[in-house]
Amino acid sequence: MTSPNLRRAALKAIGASLAAGGLSACGGGLFGMFSGDKNKQKLPGTRISVLALERELRPDIQAVDTPIVLPRPEDTDTWPQAGGLSHHAMHHMVIGPSPKLAWRSNIGFASGKRNRNLAAPIVANGRVFTINAKSIVEAFDANTGKRIWSTKTAPKHEDDGSFLGGGIAFEDGRLFATGGFAQVVALDAGTGKVIWRADAEAPIHSAPTVNGGRVFAITLENQVIAHATTTGKKLWTYSGASAPTVLLGGAAPAVDGGVVIAPFTNGELSALRVDNGSALWNETVVAFRRTEAAASLPDIAARPAIDRGRVYAVGHSGILVGFDLRTGQRVWEAPVAGTYEPWIAGDFLFVITLDSELVCVDLRSGRILWVTQLQRFENEKDKKGRIVWAGPALASDRLIVVGSHEEALAVSPYTGDVLSRLKLASSAMLAPVFANSTMYLLNDKGDLAAYR
Repeated sequence: MTSPNLRRAALKAIGASLAAGGLSACGGGLFGMFSGDKNKQKLPGTRISVLALERELRPDIQAVDTPIVLPRPEDTDTWPQAGGLSHHAMHHMVIGPSPKLAWRSNIGFASGKRNRNLAAPIVANGRVFTINAKSIVEAFDANTGKRIWSTKTAPKHEDDGSFLGGGIAFEDGRLFATGGFAQVVALDAGTGKVIWRADAEAPIHSAPTVNGGRVFAITLENQVIAHATTTGKKLWTYSGASAPTVLLGGAAPAVDGGVVIAPFTNGELSALRVDNGSALWNETVVAFRRTEAAASLPDIAARPAIDRGRVYAVGHSGILVGFDLRTGQRVWEAPVAGTYEPWIAGDFLFVITLDSELVCVDLRSGRILWVTQLQRFENEKDKKGRIVWAGPALASDRLIVVGSHEEALAVSPYTGDVLSRLKLASSAMLAPVFANSTMYLLNDKGDLAAYR
């Protein structure tokens, strides 16, 4: 039997799918269903998709000569939650010069039209942890890929699993799982045994974030909830305004310096105190002046990042913004639309746009330094087979992006030039994670692969 929470979430997901379909329809997709007589004479003239009218990003002419200097690569033995650490600013990771496949294991479920694996793996205590679209959490040996344990986290009355997303996080020997079943679940990371469950008022479509003995999550109705990691006790809640249409998946909150940065599906960004949930400031990441199709969805689907007293967030509607962490003052903004977390490295930020552009931004000024157009279609001539790129991630002086066309690229962070290509076993829609000089990648077939 499916619960009312899950039914309500399903309606939200259908709205998201229709919204996404509406965007593609502008290029001729859904319009073809209502075209009438196929033999009817077409009007003369050249037909141009409205998506082609979107503004092309260009480097700032006053900033093209800015030297790009990055911090040294640093290895880590843990990637404990979505985005790495709770602030989501991982700077420069480490991987070998010619990484090869070390092992591959399956997490038990492939992404499909109705259910998708929307949570990237995490790494802690020598293990890699995953959660699939059926809400099953698994632990694998990080060196060999051998499965250690598997636990279903969905309640017994939820027969459909968690198709809306969710994720996992680790702290002090415990895993915390969220999903479409409207609960936060704590597991023993050593055995997979459930320690506690805490109910939420709506499904949770994003991964949790853990910091200082508190686990934070955002529900589909834009409510932020904070629980004690040891007992599951609810500490506080904060409610934002809901949105009628949302994208599948969601963005985990960022936490640093006693502040929780919560991204909402209505385009709002709220800064909350970690101890009591009171609001410090509220801002929007919405490009109101844009008229393109993408601007109709204000969702912030990309995780925000906190670094050195500033917050960086990119919205689906077409804007990337830098805010002051304490005051919410807008420091700068750039005309960038995206759904994947921007990657911060030193004084520079790298992000993938909705139009498959890889962009480098100067964090000090918000100016665009270089733009690299990635392949947009599998068949570029006929504009068919739209490619979705995930990432980027910076490791050993290479920006790594993965695509839905079974290919990964290594790109120079200094020039934007493509350095190398790697053929993947399947399409990939999740950015890679790094630990112990190894890159872990989860593809759409449900294969977890380690490269080192």
